[in-house]
Amino acid sequence: MSDIPVRHLGALTVSAQGLGCMGMSHGYGASDDTESVATLHRALDLGVTLLDTADFYGFGHNEELIGRAVAGRREEVVLATKFGFANRVGEPTLIRGDAAYVREACEASLRRLGVDHIDLYYQHRVDPRVPIEETVGAMAELVRAGKVRHLGLSEAGADTLRRAHAVHPISALQSEWSLWTRDLEARIVPVCRELGIGIVPFSPLGRGFLTGTVASVEGLADNDVRRSQPRFADGNLEHNLAIVARLTELAEAKGVTAGQLALAWVQHRGDDVVPIPGTRRQRYLEENLAALSAELTPEDLAAVESAAPPERIAGRRYDATSLTFVNG
Repeated sequence: MSDIPVRHLGALTVSAQGLGCMGMSHGYGASDDTESVATLHRALDLGVTLLDTADFYGFGHNEELIGRAVAGRREEVVLATKFGFANRVGEPTLIRGDAAYVREACEASLRRLGVDHIDLYYQHRVDPRVPIEETVGAMAELVRAGKVRHLGLSEAGADTLRRAHAVHPISALQSEWSLWTRDLEARIVPVCRELGIGIVPFSPLGRGFLTGTVASVEGLADNDVRRSQPRFADGNLEHNLAIVARLTELAEAKGVTAGQLALAWVQHRGDDVVPIPGTRRQRYLEENLAALSAELTPEDLAAVESAAPPERIAGRRYDATSLTFVNG
């Protein structure tokens, strides 16, 4: 077992870096279950405790995969999953946060995961039609029933966080946070810190772009979600590659990779920040974990930020439709 440091998400103790599992089932082309399970086992062997999934990833496949991987090792895992996307593939996006659906979704996740409780249960996106008090009230009932231990929200806004936390303590906010997505810094991060809510950044490597390994979308699978995201579109991609080039220069001077430098920047946002870089390969898992050892001075951090100022990022992080479900 590795000596990976721990951090706290509210009252929940987790490894300082978790593992995002979406790509093992969803969003980035074909994957291999055998390879994914090996990566999950390697993560546990190295001391990663926080595994992050959702019922939407592969429409249940990802939860079933995680369930198989952690069977016999449940005590080593802080298991996080999410509910809220009620549509199937090819259907219009449908977010549900009504109490009946919260209960239904939790039972289905427990069954797929093969466990009797979920350690951290998130609402994946806020349902604009349902008061957050109803949704979190139903989630709190799951805590009282012993089916869930801690509650979280994903991509929720500052006001929503306050209202939710007044119903039941919110342990974690999961939102996108990286060198090229810093939307939550002005209002949301201060509210999290005021209320004692930990922050779990997803896509801390900019969906792989900040590693310097994506020079075009031509080599991506036809169903790779990046093909439809504005920052990877013609014109925007070329502009953003210049930012990665500068990041790579800084990384080489530090003796790390561009991805490790970008990830270390996120790790340095605070002791209440636990990024969950996603991968399905052991090689990249180990590379990401090595970022925990990167020591960045204030001067290093300033140089990294000057390489990727928000105003220089070309393109929004989501298309117009997807953005409507952010920061509810």
